[in-house]
Amino acid sequence: MPQIVRSWMGTGAPPDMLLTNAVLLNIALLIFGWRRYKDLQCEVEERRKAEARARELAERDPLTGSLNRRSGPPAIDRLRAEALECDQHVAILLIDLDNFKQINDLHGHQAGDTVLQTLTQRIEEKLPIGGILIRIGGDEFACAVPFSANERDKVSALAETLVETVSDEIPYNELTLSATVSIGIAHSNCSDGVVMTADKLIHRADIAMYHAKKRGRNRFFWFEPPMEDELRFRNELEVGIREGLKNGEFVPFYEQQVDLETGDIVGFEMLARWRSPKLGLVSPEVFIPIAEEIDLIGELSETLIKKALRDANGWHPDISLSVNISPIQLRDPWFAQKLLQILVEIGFPPSRLEIEITESCLHENIGAVRTIFSSLKNQGIRISLDDFGTGYSSLSQLRSLPFDRLKIDRSFVTEIAQEDVSSELVRAIVSLGKGLSLPVTAEGIENGRVQDALKGLGGIKGQGYLFGRPEDAGTTRNRLAKLGLLARDNEVAQLPSTSSTVSTDQVDKRLAS
Repeated sequence: MPQIVRSWMGTGAPPDMLLTNAVLLNIALLIFGWRRYKDLQCEVEERRKAEARARELAERDPLTGSLNRRSGPPAIDRLRAEALECDQHVAILLIDLDNFKQINDLHGHQAGDTVLQTLTQRIEEKLPIGGILIRIGGDEFACAVPFSANERDKVSALAETLVETVSDEIPYNELTLSATVSIGIAHSNCSDGVVMTADKLIHRADIAMYHAKKRGRNRFFWFEPPMEDELRFRNELEVGIREGLKNGEFVPFYEQQVDLETGDIVGFEMLARWRSPKLGLVSPEVFIPIAEEIDLIGELSETLIKKALRDANGWHPDISLSVNISPIQLRDPWFAQKLLQILVEIGFPPSRLEIEITESCLHENIGAVRTIFSSLKNQGIRISLDDFGTGYSSLSQLRSLPFDRLKIDRSFVTEIAQEDVSSELVRAIVSLGKGLSLPVTAEGIENGRVQDALKGLGGIKGQGYLFGRPEDAGTTRNRLAKLGLLARDNEVAQLPSTSSTVSTDQVDKRLAS
């Protein structure tokens, strides 16, 4: 019993209230302090957990659990420093899914997430001790693995294993997804004097990965210095193409198409050329693939077609014009409308225009291709199947699609004068064309023997260097002038003005007719 209470009970005097209040206040303060201490402990623990969670979110990719783009490079630098102390090197394997966008587009982003999570799991299972995995972003991952100077083959074996493993089927709901990867490898043992930071290693591995994609995908390549020069030149080409389009540097050239029986010029194929102030005259094999990759092929093609139609308006009305169409353009559902609008704008008869497509166009979306073909055919535009014999066209496709002509690939034509398999193939294609009522054009005629062999097959149109190399608009016009094959003045005068405007309604009516 407190002393103050005992003293009050013994004397019969009332307790000292000031002292009593002080005791009670101290007791309350002790209770409050203890509770506050417990609350502060809980608050500190919660804050510690939140900070740990924030640090994990800052360093880890939430979908795959691997290191992210922010924390990855410092981790690589630490691994490189540790490897250096053990007289080892570090290899970076940059991994990129080849068809991830297609998976997302066809099956949705949840399917894409499943693929990424499965890919992460498979890579982690194959990583050696000490290796780390980083998600660079999207469908790109980087592996960092230490290796000894004499163990480069082990890194190559790891890359080969990853290429094989990732391509295994991935179950998703009731579907089976498949993906392939391209891998670029760079290592820290640099002999060209460049300091190999993590960012530099990733950059070089990225260049090697791009090289792997160019070589067919689903493979790996080690970085080599010439690859960087190649990529730099490629970037210069990309910039040059963009500027060239603005400056009108892309021009049409024309290759003669001749009736082999009479020797008369019956048409021209338009071929793209780039008159670059820096590079000179550039072949389409160089710039067309890049224009397709950077999504400029549609604009480039439309620009060249307009120029070619204006040039062809000055030719004899019996001379046709053929233009090549990229498979990418046929993915555009408005392609037929755009082409018809150009024809109306320039005032070029659709019956004189022939578009050429390759067999690869038939395997992407046959329904959309058939719709485009029907729209073009309704307006009188003719359609040729180019490079026939090099793809996988079936007879049912040739019968169901409204083709007007087959063009035999030059790789077969050049050998027709020889008695071998190629010559028999050309004869078979010509017979097939006759059976399907499709006239045939032979490309790549370069000598008289090939011409004579083709003449014997009957009713073939030919083109090739034997009749002259592709020429620009001015030279082509001079050639036709000498042969009396230019349009007469009154024919040109009757053509609609090239500056006339064409409404979308007009084009829609033409397409619907």
